[in-house]
Amino acid sequence: MVKAKKFILKKQFSGAPKPTDVEIVEEELPPIKDGEFLAEAIYLSVDPYQRVYTQNVGQVMIGLQVAKIIESKLDGYPVGKYVVGHFGWRTHTISKTLTIPFGIIPDFGNLPVSLALGALGMTGNTAYFGFLEICKPQKGETVVVSGAGGAVGSHVGQIAKIIGCKVIGILGDDQKGKYITEELGFDHYINYKKGNVKEELTKYAPVGIDCYFDNVGGDTSTAVISLMNKFGRISVCGCISIYNIGTNNLVNFSPNAGVFIRNELRMEGFMVTRWTERWSEGIEQNLKWIKEDKLKYKETITEGFENIINAFIDMLNGKNTGKAIVKVK
Repeated sequence: MVKAKKFILKKQFSGAPKPTDVEIVEEELPPIKDGEFLAEAIYLSVDPYQRVYTQNVGQVMIGLQVAKIIESKLDGYPVGKYVVGHFGWRTHTISKTLTIPFGIIPDFGNLPVSLALGALGMTGNTAYFGFLEICKPQKGETVVVSGAGGAVGSHVGQIAKIIGCKVIGILGDDQKGKYITEELGFDHYINYKKGNVKEELTKYAPVGIDCYFDNVGGDTSTAVISLMNKFGRISVCGCISIYNIGTNNLVNFSPNAGVFIRNELRMEGFMVTRWTERWSEGIEQNLKWIKEDKLKYKETITEGFENIINAFIDMLNGKNTGKAIVKVK
């Protein structure tokens, strides 16, 4: 018998999540049956969507993890292989066949398997498909990315530079700003906590903005959209600026409709699972760019299963650079 630890939701989040909103409990797992495998968590992902996804009290906190198969009675899932699965915040999981976007992790060469939660997983594909398919950027265009120091935003900006765009990142920390400009190649950054976003954008994008990849919503997005060029394209990935005040307040994001009409803008939200049938395309292209040193990644790693909730809270407060993950042990 294997004893698994898991974080369950003890109390519905109200405002910013707190450590007391969750608790660790243990459960004894039964022996695996034919057609099943037992996986042990190695890395866990913390992501903004976990704050707004509706869960019932008593449920295991949702989330992706990289896990190692330690026992198997399922063909194609041998002991020792790594899988990525939506197993939640737990140390051990009994599972059956996984379907794309989950399953056996392909060979990354000498790159860490944790990238299956970041640049070579759902995060990387969110950037790849969400930016290229919706914004359809062209060489020479001006691209603005909000939440630019995070996992998706920093990835999007690099893809834009690969294409040949001018890229401006918006974030809330000067150290992150130096990172995306000096190491990732962004042309400029704006610290929304220190300056006037619209004024700064006018300075850095004097001829207007063609593409906007939106991770934050709120006042920042209203400022960006007001400066967009004719036929501008907006890809809406998230609205983290208002997650802690509840999803009912999403209506607060209301840029002037006249801007959309006058400039004939297109704004589209997306879920990355739209491109499940092309999943391997994104992984393979991102891997190719990494190997060519055209795409860089950064992980903020928190040690210890019991510290997941702290990593989650830190991520929502923007304390991570790149992908926030937890190393279980």
